[in-house]
Amino acid sequence: MIQYWLRMNIQIDFRSDIPITNQIVEQVQAQIIGGVLKPGDQLPTVRALAQELRVNFNTVARAYRLLDEAGIISTQQGRGTYILEQPPPQASEHLRRESLLALANRYLAEAARLGFSREQSLQIFQEIPS
Repeated sequence: MIQYWLRMNIQIDFRSDIPITNQIVEQVQAQIIGGVLKPGDQLPTVRALAQELRVNFNTVARAYRLLDEAGIISTQQGRGTYILEQPPPQASEHLRRESLLALANRYLAEAARLGFSREQSLQIFQEIPS
């Protein structure tokens, strides 16, 4: 199962305003959208992921429960936790949009931490060449 953990490559920012549970959910979603995690892939156990991330068992259990309720993963007692088949296009687009929103929120939070206003943070995108 460690190989799945290495493929997931979840990075937790303990200083972030985004709850750790949400960080886990967002990163699993992003890795599914990006093709890193594929339908049928087995995720680490809750305990294994909690240990690797150095977070509380309940934090990972809550993230897995949210992913399960969203129809992204399936936890089968005694067998493990697996990525479900690709969601329909509407759900996939919704996941992509949620991931982009989470990324934008992380960007704005980090920029605010560095002392930039929201307007300054958004203005920088106008300066980036296409």
